Amino acid sequence: MTPAEQAQLHILKIVDAEPEISQRQLAGRLGVSLGKINYLLKALLSKGHIKAGNFLRAENKLKYAYLLTPEGIGAKLQLTRSYLARKEQEYLALKAEIEAIRAELGGEDRRS
Repeated sequence: MTPAEQAQLHILKIVDAEPEISQRQLAGRLGVSLGKINYLLKALLSKGHIKAGNFLRAENKLKYAYLLTPEGIGAKLQLTRSYLARKEQEYLALKAEIEAIRAELGGEDRRS
């Protein structure tokens, strides 16, 4: 999974849970710039994974709600599966490395 796909997955998860979140809040949550969030949201919009609707009755007419589309729900599921598979591989590799280090230490005193 690329860093962009990972960021998109995080955005899809957040938007699914909090449709009214602002771009500034998204940027803060992901630790990226506002411009980067704008870029990622535009990519998700162009792919049809999310749609943006503005609140007509809101005091701030520029406030949007981001909603997952059926394609976005599918993409979120696929990205989550990919992310999980990668993390499971990392876990198995780390577990094997820990076992190898323990075997290397063998009978050494483990108090250190």
